[in-house]
Parts: sequence; structure tokens; C-alpha cells
Amino acid sequence: MIANATRRIGVGVLATAGMVTASLAATAAPATPHAEGDSNAPASAPAAVVDFTRADLEAMFPGRVGDPAIVDEGLPTLNQAMLDAGITTPYRQAAFLATIAHESIFEYNIREIGDTRPYGGRGYIQLTGDFNYGPAGDYFGIDLLGNPDLALSLEWSAPIARWYWTVARDINPMADALDMGAVNAAIGYPAGEEDNRRCDSFKSALQYLTGSVPAGVNCTRPAAYRGDTRDLSRAEWEALGDW
Repeated sequence: MIANATRRIGVGVLATAGMVTASLAATAAPATPHAEGDSNAPASAPAAVVDFTRADLEAMFPGRVGDPAIVDEGLPTLNQAMLDAGITTPYRQAAFLATIAHESIFEYNIREIGDTRPYGGRGYIQLTGDFNYGPAGDYFGIDLLGNPDLALSLEWSAPIARWYWTVARDINPMADALDMGAVNAAIGYPAGEEDNRRCDSFKSALQYLTGSVPAGVNCTRPAAYRGDTRDLSRAEWEALGDW
């Protein structure tokens, strides 16, 4: 990790080549808050640098970054979605990016392999189920139920990921607590070895972003969420109890 890298100027451009670090985050100009997630930012957390490049992603998640052309095309929208979601601290960035690495290998237009259901997994965060397509469409004023492939589009894939992270599940506080087990349960898929793989990716991202893996990382799902959480609506999720 390069400790003296300076702040990125615009999407994917570095004033000097290097990686995102916590040290430069303290001196970077804070992002303009315009997100439903910003109000939950912990007072003690530094404002992390954003505008990730493909090189950043490949360093954090070897083997989990997809087609270079597709990844590069989508990154400006993904970086913007992170700002809009208040994903502007290292813990939040590590949790979000680790999730996207496993959900879609950073390809905005990916369709879940083998899932032919009308409302099967699509996009950065693999939106699934009419109980998600409907509310997400209502939130953005688009007809996702009538045209679910909008979730694969460059225009909507990243905003939908932001919606799921902040509106459907409110995941930022879980990342603040280093609770990747809760993050994984909130994203929704069958519990198992994948939880550990995602937690390992979370740790890899933390190492890259901050230079170390802090104590207190939790990889275990809350007891109420140790099954298959992929088909839970928000109401069903909340009915299981606090994470």
C-alpha cells in the first residue's frame, strides 16, 4: 500500500498513482452529503476517498473483477452511487465493494447464471423477487415490474444497488460495526461457506483501504438470519429481529 497517495481528481484519475488510504482521507475534502445514508455516518469515522479504479478493485479482490470494458464503463455510476448512499468511510466501502465483488464481479449488466425467473437476479447487487423489483421501481419512478431488465442497465444498476443498501436493508450501520455476518444476511442468500468467502473479501478490502484489519470483524450471521435470507421482503427481514 502506498501511504502518501494523493486524492483522486474525478472518476478514476489520480493526482499521483497509488491506492486509497485512510491517511489521505483525513485531509481530503469531504463529499457533499446528498444521501439517505449520510445521516448515519459515525462521528469518529474519517471521510474516505472515493472514485475507485479497476486497479483498486483488482488489488482488493483478485480474481473477482469481471470484463475490463464493462467494469470501466460502470465504475463512474458505481462511485456516484456510493457517494449517494453515504458509503464514504473505509468500513462501509469495504463491505459494499466486497459485496459487489461476489454479487456481480463489478459488471453492471450481469444476470444471475441459470436464473430464468422473471424477477431473478440482475445488476450489481443481483436484485431478486417482485417484492424488491416493485418497491425499487416505485422509489425511482420506473416500471421495473414491467421491464425488469432495467435493473441491468447502466443508468439504473448502480442506483438500485444503492437503494437496496440504504432503503431496503439499511446496511451502513452493519458495516460501521464491522459486522459482515449481518451484511451478508441482509444481502440475502443461503448461509454457508459463501459467508466466509465474503468476509475474507471484506478483510482484504480493509487491509487495502486502511493498512490493517481492525479487531472486531464479525463473520457470523445473527442467529435469526442463519438460513436462506434471499426471499425476505423488508417487512419479513425486520420481523426476524434486530441484527
